[in-house]
Amino acid sequence: MDAPNSPRRPNILFVITDDHQADALGVAGHSMIKTPVLDSLARRGVRFSQTTHAGSMVPAICSPARACLLTGHDFVRSNQNPGPANEGEATVDIASDTATLPELLGQEGYETFFCGKWHNDRASFLRSFQRARRIFHGGMCAHEAVPLIADREAFDRGDEAQIGEGFSTELFCESMADYLRERSPESPFFAWLSLTSPHDPRTPPESYLAQYEPDSIPLPSAFCPEPKFDNGELDIRDERLAPKPLQEATVREHLAGYYGMITHQDEQIGQVLQALDESGEADNTIVVYIGDHGLSLGNHGLLGKQNLYEHSTRVPFIMAGPGVPAGQCRDGLVYSLDVFATLLELAGIATPSGCASRSLVPEFTTPSGGREEVVSLYKDNQRMVKEARWKLIEYHVNGESRIELFDLEADPHELTNLAGADESTQTIDRLRRKLSNWQTETGDRWMPLDLNTQPISVAS
Repeated sequence: MDAPNSPRRPNILFVITDDHQADALGVAGHSMIKTPVLDSLARRGVRFSQTTHAGSMVPAICSPARACLLTGHDFVRSNQNPGPANEGEATVDIASDTATLPELLGQEGYETFFCGKWHNDRASFLRSFQRARRIFHGGMCAHEAVPLIADREAFDRGDEAQIGEGFSTELFCESMADYLRERSPESPFFAWLSLTSPHDPRTPPESYLAQYEPDSIPLPSAFCPEPKFDNGELDIRDERLAPKPLQEATVREHLAGYYGMITHQDEQIGQVLQALDESGEADNTIVVYIGDHGLSLGNHGLLGKQNLYEHSTRVPFIMAGPGVPAGQCRDGLVYSLDVFATLLELAGIATPSGCASRSLVPEFTTPSGGREEVVSLYKDNQRMVKEARWKLIEYHVNGESRIELFDLEADPHELTNLAGADESTQTIDRLRRKLSNWQTETGDRWMPLDLNTQPISVAS
């Protein structure tokens, strides 16, 4: 409970979705997708258009990406056992000595509530959330048959999940709306709504699928039938969702389902925001919308997110509410994990020392252009470093090192690899030094760079 005569601390409603590309929003300029609720939220707040997730050492990127958001640390330092893992190891344990965002808020008097997908370990959940409903503990499932654990107490006991009756997005949003209407206003709340959408299977309710006729959907900007080289991850589950070479009609069908999922979840999030309005707490609630990672869906001949191109590493990130200016877009480089320090500052709580997360509150009033560079990783075979203009991806596959270099100002869809051009040598050397320094600072030892050896350029 807030002390007498003290300023009211803001509530926080945190919405995270699975596989949502950064540009798959109407407000981001998408020519077809319908997201009126999220577009309205962005107009009421700030959208960070260049938000990158910190990476993963497992194919199920959602799990480590969420660990980074929850702890404010990069992948290497947020996880109990970082390092390469096989495809079956889908859940990342959050380091037991690392505090989570809801845990810190709870220690300062916030009521913490959860519903939806939890893709990390049980112990970190139980120390993070005081209350919960409809918990899906896992990575993916049929949206019409989601296995649900009733509440926090059942999760603590280890009760068996029961199949929910209804579509996952609707069930989770219904639980969050009920919580917002029913909760006691004595304490501020932190409420985490985690949707399985728009992750495959891309099976939106029929009325939402019908809004997107496959034949009318443009192909992705970087569409090609097959990858141009082996990135080390071409035989994983996500890449087997359609036969290669990819057919244009098949990709359009995937996109129709994907867009339908996003439009459906947008409407359901609208129901949650309506419940927030009805609770009387909307004016004192910070609303966050963020994705865990992006997706390829035909770009660069790929379908999944196990790569370091922009469509897979960038995520949508919107904040609105008290302390957040309205109608702003920030194009500087940020990490999705920066939401950790940002929310703590808005709640008046100090960020733990040693965090990789940086508060974005200063960006609200005095845009600085963001970070000088951001880095992301994938397993022990891909590393990426990106500046505002230049981006380098390095691959270690089958004993060979290869690189791609993109000028994002001239080539935002990463169509032309400039790594083989003589005039690119200095840029490549600078970016590889930055990447090597980052590896030293974070303890990333799984794909060491040899700065004395020039990798083979990947042909475009």
